Amino acid sequence: MGRHSRPRRARGATADPPPTPSVPASVPGPRSPAEAPAASERPVGPPAPAPARPTVPGPRSEYVAAFDAPDGAAVEKADEPTGSRRATASPESAAPAAGSPADPPPPGRERPGTGGAGVPGATGRLRMFTGLCAAAVTAATTLLVLGQDGTVGGTVTRAADGEERAGEPAEREAEQDGSGQDAPPEPTYEEQLATATPVDPDLSGPGSFTVVPGTEPGAGRGTELTYRVEVEDDLGLDPELFARAVHTTLTDERSWSHEGRYSFERVDEGEADFVMTLASPGTTAEWCAKSGLDTTVDNVSCDSASTERIMINAYRWGEGSPTYGPDLVREYREMLINHEVGHRLGLGHVGCAKDGDLAPVMMQQTKTLSSGSATCRPNAWPHPEG
Repeated sequence: MGRHSRPRRARGATADPPPTPSVPASVPGPRSPAEAPAASERPVGPPAPAPARPTVPGPRSEYVAAFDAPDGAAVEKADEPTGSRRATASPESAAPAAGSPADPPPPGRERPGTGGAGVPGATGRLRMFTGLCAAAVTAATTLLVLGQDGTVGGTVTRAADGEERAGEPAEREAEQDGSGQDAPPEPTYEEQLATATPVDPDLSGPGSFTVVPGTEPGAGRGTELTYRVEVEDDLGLDPELFARAVHTTLTDERSWSHEGRYSFERVDEGEADFVMTLASPGTTAEWCAKSGLDTTVDNVSCDSASTERIMINAYRWGEGSPTYGPDLVREYREMLINHEVGHRLGLGHVGCAKDGDLAPVMMQQTKTLSSGSATCRPNAWPHPEG
């Protein structure tokens, strides 16, 4: 027969001894002669290798597990000595049921995740940890080198000799014009008021005006007067500069506000005591003629007393006059304002009283600084002493 049959026991023979308890497949126990396989059933080949000896423990597993252990993975307690640590596992990672122990892996192959060092996933995690450390060191070194070069947050320009040099931050580029040069700073009010602007002496505008928006309080003392600022359309001059110059001049202590005599309040709507008007020479002449004044001679300004307008000739406002010259454009403009407002206050023309004195503000300084043998110096203020 091809199979070995178990011998039958004779009647009355004693029972077989109890079977030996089963042990896990990873640690095979001795077999009884009856259980030994026949010679034809025994495996052919070299005997199975002996179980591997325990390896030297790797790095403390709680460090590695805390770094990248997946959910449910075993985490060993750090307060227990090596060799007696216990693992706490989630239900999903519980050991196999009794009676079905897992077979040991084939020789030369570890279970997935063991890393071969006695600590689950130690080799892979150590490699990743080492790589992260190396990346951090590299990044820190790069930032240090860039910081020493001074190029962080700035631009790099190439000098004529070909050497790269650290430039200014990008914001500075916005301050440069198309030629790469730094844009000039905005001129101050004083600088703008002192800068002449060419205007055609024969210019004649459309005769329409636009109110310059804005209000300004007066000094709050003395006789209160309100005024509005208007500029002829298509004139080409700065209306804001003109409006600012009017109020700054009238509220100066050297002007008609001296010692609280008058208070000039600027309005931009409603009724006003007078309208400060900047207009072309042609339009100025039309409005001044309404009050019997001829401004075409010497191209001057006027207070058109029969109307609400004080007419400031744009040609004179833009270019000044020979009596003041190119260096006193600001002073000439201040004189124009004070002189024409003085007429609105009821004052007339006067001459130079003494040679070398400051000219009275009500003198026709656009035309001349002399009266007879006396020649005065240019003066923009009713009360130059302040």
